[in-house]
Amino acid sequence: MGDDWNTFTVRQLIDEGVLERPIDGNHGEIHPKTSDFVSKGIPFIMASDLENGRVDTTSCAFISESQALKLRKGFAKQGDVLISHKATMGRTALVGDLLDVPFLMLTPQVTYYRVKDSTRLSNRYLKLYFDSPTFQKLFETWGHKGSTRAYLGITSQLDLPIVAPPIAEQRAIAHILGTLDDKIALNRRMSETLEAVARALFKSWFVDFDPVRAKAEGRDPGLPREIADPFSSRFVDSEVGKIPEEWEVKSLDQVARFLNGLALQKYPPIGSQSLPVIKIAQIRAGNTQGADRASADLDPDYIVDDGDILFSWSGSLECVLWAGGQGALNQHLFKVTSTTHPRWLCYLGIHLHLADFRRIAEGKATTMGHIQRHHLSDAKLVVPPRRLRDIADRHLGPMIESLWKRQVESRTLAALRNALLPKLISGELRIMDAERIAERVMR
Repeated sequence: MGDDWNTFTVRQLIDEGVLERPIDGNHGEIHPKTSDFVSKGIPFIMASDLENGRVDTTSCAFISESQALKLRKGFAKQGDVLISHKATMGRTALVGDLLDVPFLMLTPQVTYYRVKDSTRLSNRYLKLYFDSPTFQKLFETWGHKGSTRAYLGITSQLDLPIVAPPIAEQRAIAHILGTLDDKIALNRRMSETLEAVARALFKSWFVDFDPVRAKAEGRDPGLPREIADPFSSRFVDSEVGKIPEEWEVKSLDQVARFLNGLALQKYPPIGSQSLPVIKIAQIRAGNTQGADRASADLDPDYIVDDGDILFSWSGSLECVLWAGGQGALNQHLFKVTSTTHPRWLCYLGIHLHLADFRRIAEGKATTMGHIQRHHLSDAKLVVPPRRLRDIADRHLGPMIESLWKRQVESRTLAALRNALLPKLISGELRIMDAERIAERVMR
C-alpha cells in the first residue's frame, strides 16, 4: 500500500461530506408475499436481483410509482453502489442507466451508498473495493457476530473501513477492472442477442417452414437465391402433419446420443488427480466453484469439455452449452453428442421441446420431477436434407459456437479481474503493471 493511501471508516467519510449516510430499504411497508405488484413500474430490488455486479431487472418485482412515492426511504439512483447485508451477504452492484424509471426501490436486504464528493471517492472504485476478498471476508465476519443469521445493519456498517488511494489511482483502478467487466458484459449481451437470432431463424426455417410456405404460395421468400433455391416448394403428409418434400421426421434420440452421467460418489478422487463434479447446480451457475470432486480416471465419454451440450433431465430441466471448464458428468445429466447432425440442430432441437419437457416433469408426483427416455423418442424434429443443413451450418453454426466461446473468454477475463482486484486494492500491484497484463490478455 502506498504512503498516500488512507483508511477511513464509513462514518468518517460521512462526516467529511464524501458519502451520504447509507440507507437500506423499506421495513414492513412492502412485503414480497403480500404486496400487490405490477407488471411494469419501479423495480423492487432484492439481494437476488444483484447479479454479476449489476442490477438485474429481468425477473424482479415491480411496484407502481405512486406506491413507491408514498414510502419513506430506499430510493436508489443512478451511480449508487448497492450491497446486500442480510442473509445473502456481500452481493454488490453499481446502479447504471435507469432508462425509463427515475429510481429503484430497495428491500431491507440491500443498502445503497451514495458518493457526494467524487473528487475524493470514485463510486466505481467503491464498488470494486466492496468486491475485494479482504472486504468480503470482513463483511461476512461482522454479519455473523451475535446472530445465527447473517445481518449487518446500517449502524454497524458505519464502522466499516474504506481503504482509499488518491482519486487518480482510484479512477485508474476502476478503469482497468471496469474495462474487463465491460468486455464480460458485452459478451453476455452479444450472446443473448445471437441466441435470440439463432432461435428465431431456426423456428422460421425448420419449424414454421417460412421459405417453403412462401415458395408454395408463389411468393418471394426474401432470401438470397443461393439460400432460397434448395428449399422445396411443396409439402407432403407426415406423422406430424405437413412437412416440406424430401425432409424427414426424426426423434431427438435419433438425431443425437443422450448419455446419462454416473453416480460419481462411487468414483472418489484418487491421489492428486481429480475433476469437479458437474451437477444441476453447476449447470445453473455456469461454473464449478465449490463443486464436489471425483476421480479423473473416468471413461472419456463421461468427461465434459467446453462446448458440450448438457441437458438436465430431472429437477430443474436445463439445456446449456457448457463453458465452465473440464469436469465429470454426474447422474441426472445427459451429455448430448451426435456424429451425424450438427451441434446447432441438437441444441436448438432440445430447446424446441424444453417447455414440453418441463411440463411433463412438473406433472410427476415426486419431489424431483423428471422425463424418461421415451419422451426423447416422442419428441420429433423435422430434419432438412443435407444440402440445407450445410447452408444452415454457415449461418446457425457460427452463432451457436460463439455462445460457448464467448463464455469461455469471459471466464478467462473474470479470472484475470479476480486476480488483479485484491492486488490493486491493496496496492501490491501498480497501475502500469496491471495495464500491461490486461492488454496482453485482451489482444
